[in-house]
Amino acid sequence: MTEKDDKANRPIIGITGYGISEMQIKDAHFDAYLLSPADYSNAVLRAGGIPVVIPPISIGAQNLLCRLDGIIFSGGADIHPEHYDGIEDHPNLLPHDKLRDQVELDLIRHAVTLPDLPILGICRGAQLLNVALGGSLLEHLPDHIDDDIHRDNDSLWTTHDVHVVADSKLAKVMGAELVHTMSGHHQALGKVAKVLTVTASSVDEVVEAVELETHPWCLGVQWHPEITADGDETQQRLFDALVKQAQS
Repeated sequence: MTEKDDKANRPIIGITGYGISEMQIKDAHFDAYLLSPADYSNAVLRAGGIPVVIPPISIGAQNLLCRLDGIIFSGGADIHPEHYDGIEDHPNLLPHDKLRDQVELDLIRHAVTLPDLPILGICRGAQLLNVALGGSLLEHLPDHIDDDIHRDNDSLWTTHDVHVVADSKLAKVMGAELVHTMSGHHQALGKVAKVLTVTASSVDEVVEAVELETHPWCLGVQWHPEITADGDETQQRLFDALVKQAQS
């Protein structure tokens, strides 16, 4: 196989991007941008896939997903509580993007019906999977735990251990039952959707990962593996496995 053939055969992995209201960047030429952190694309590239950022635009889930070999639902803004019968006026809710919520809920509900499309939800993406399938979220995690190990004192990144259920798909993919993760979230899964199985948790019993057993490859993780994947093989293996499944 030539280098040209190899590149042509690499699977296309969609990565959901931020909504306009999430990253308000303006310059002398443009008033708005649709963005995605580079770490997601870099992890997919290392795994042998071709990353394609999906902006929150209404073109129809079926029209988009039929052109992809795999999809990553990325992190980002809070999902509005109206989608899981939550507390809409909770004082600690962060700004949300209405269009992104609508587009991604439609995408993920259609994606889980496609057995040939591997799915990886990261942070907001894991929460989205739970909400789309009938679960709920904790609007503000510090309301439910005594010591917030999931963010630092400035509400930014921190690291902590996650315990993975033995013999779960996640444990087999990562090759470990104890992983060191990077996180920075103030929300988490509340009521877990009946069709999802919890496959990882932190020491404070916060849900850290779920799997959809009725789908060949659908995982959701609450932390951000893309940030440390370039130096931590357990994290990179999530993207490697996604791309490998997309090739099968």
